[in-house]
Amino acid sequence: MLYIKTSFLCTSSHTLSQWLKWPSLFIVGLGLFFSVLTHAATPEQIENIQKAAQAHVLNTIDQPVGGEIIATPGNIDSRVHATDCPSPLETSSSSTRNTSSNVTVLVECPEDNWRLYVPVRMSVSMPLVTTSRPLSRGSVIGEQDVMMTMIDKNRMRRQGFTEFDQVIGAKLKKNLRLGDVIERNDVCVVCRNEKVVIRAVKGEMTISTKGTALSDGANGDSVKVKNDKSQRIIEGIVTGVAEITVNF
Repeated sequence: MLYIKTSFLCTSSHTLSQWLKWPSLFIVGLGLFFSVLTHAATPEQIENIQKAAQAHVLNTIDQPVGGEIIATPGNIDSRVHATDCPSPLETSSSSTRNTSSNVTVLVECPEDNWRLYVPVRMSVSMPLVTTSRPLSRGSVIGEQDVMMTMIDKNRMRRQGFTEFDQVIGAKLKKNLRLGDVIERNDVCVVCRNEKVVIRAVKGEMTISTKGTALSDGANGDSVKVKNDKSQRIIEGIVTGVAEITVNF
């Protein structure tokens, strides 16, 4: 009985020792597994993911004529899991036809079994006429007073001008600072109570006479004008600086 008891105690001590070792090995192994699985992405990996999302938007959106699309990928949490994908990153998204809203791009690496959704902010810049120096109300705009600048459409509440000849020679109705976009309501291409040229057009025939504008107008606006010779009041379209065209 004494022998059996001693053997039992020895066997129990050995078993207990083994059981004490195995949990430690299991915990270490599990820790290494999760360490690999949840390894944080490097700055270079995050930058590659952002570039992939940005390129996806720029390559799939319709570019505006004369304009420029700007796609800015959002920040990515540095704690996300990512790897150096062995093949080019795959990207996809919903339709990107609407440039006034943001797009969420799915970036994924099927080989390493990870994927991330990256928000991309889009904006459209268009070339618009802006001031090259401060200008005061009542001044006539000259060639030296304007320049062309790419402007974010989201900043524009009114319509600007896309050609220099649309504003050169026009009179300012308000003070403008350096770099301001010249908007339609800022100028009068045809100004009230000022002399204008009336072009009467019928087919290929054009007759010009002088008149007086009865209201302010920008290019394309419909304004009333009085014929100085006949004193008749007619309505025409502003087609240039101090010029109104009437089609018969």
